[in-house]
Amino acid sequence: MKDINVFIGYIFLGLSLSAPIGPINAAQMDKGIRGGFWPAWVVGIGAVSADILYMLLVYFGVIHLLDAPFIKAFLWLFGFFVLVYTGVESIKNAGALSADESRGGEASLSKSYLSGFLMSLFNPLSVLFWLGIYGSVLAKAANEYPMQQLLIYSGAIVLGILIWDISMAAASSIFRKILTAQVLKGISVLSGLSLIAFGFYFGVQAARLLF
Repeated sequence: MKDINVFIGYIFLGLSLSAPIGPINAAQMDKGIRGGFWPAWVVGIGAVSADILYMLLVYFGVIHLLDAPFIKAFLWLFGFFVLVYTGVESIKNAGALSADESRGGEASLSKSYLSGFLMSLFNPLSVLFWLGIYGSVLAKAANEYPMQQLLIYSGAIVLGILIWDISMAAASSIFRKILTAQVLKGISVLSGLSLIAFGFYFGVQAARLLF
């Protein structure tokens, strides 16, 4: 019973880590409004792939190398370009949204995956999170549980993130079906502005490290 409670606790940890509004949530909302459930969900899958990569780096102790100021500055800078580019594209294409789009333009799934993967991979907040939170969870759990359980609990965190991604993709695709074209355009522009704002935040952090 205790193991089940701990497992559920780690699922909730994964959910709570994904819930704060950030670049991935904004991108998922934008993709969902444009292309429906699948493109939005695949953005989340791309982000989860990067998260799993960081989990492995923490697990093998390699992530401390990413703490070097030069590497951090590179991550912030690349994150800035990825987010601003995605945000500008979102605003630029908002005018092309129409109520009929729900029957046609499925966004490229490979492009959606790459977008989510790069956003999460070059997000230094991901590095800080996995180093800080997952690193401390891992250190605590390693003292209390055998290796097999440790992997199961790490899987529970990923499961929580996936549940949130499915919820976001479903919500955005439902909005797409029930809202008018004008409202959808407005949401798409807001998503784009949100991504650009996150991008400039990343840019400021890069400038602070470099200068």
